[in-house]
Amino acid sequence: MSDAPDPLRSLFQQAGQDGVRRARPAPVAHIAERGRHRHRRRLAVAVAGLCLAAGTGGAAALSLLSQAPAPVPPAVVPSPAPPVPLPQDRSPSQGPTDAPVPGRTSPPATADGSTPPGTPTTSPPTPTPTRTTPGAA
Repeated sequence: MSDAPDPLRSLFQQAGQDGVRRARPAPVAHIAERGRHRHRRRLAVAVAGLCLAAGTGGAAALSLLSQAPAPVPPAVVPSPAPPVPLPQDRSPSQGPTDAPVPGRTSPPATADGSTPPGTPTTSPPTPTPTRTTPGAA
């Protein structure tokens, strides 16, 4: 390189020296104000995040609690109904009359009182008793 003075270099050096002379720290009040603004922004973001998390959690909890629980079957099979007592005006030796027996259906009778052939009579299914052991899962 040549030792000749470079006009551009001398201009940059002058600008740097001028900048050093004019440079001053920012006023304390201005720095404190910027800090307060940042603090407020951070606080607002934190509060918004907490509200969003609480709202989402509350909505999830509400949806879970609002669902009706599934029906639970009984622990044991119910026993069959007790027999129906006979009325006081009728003795057991008289035999059955036209009164229907609960749980049974009779086929329609013909004109002479007999049942048509091939007509089944139905009765309710007999429940099978089951035993449960206490403490068994």
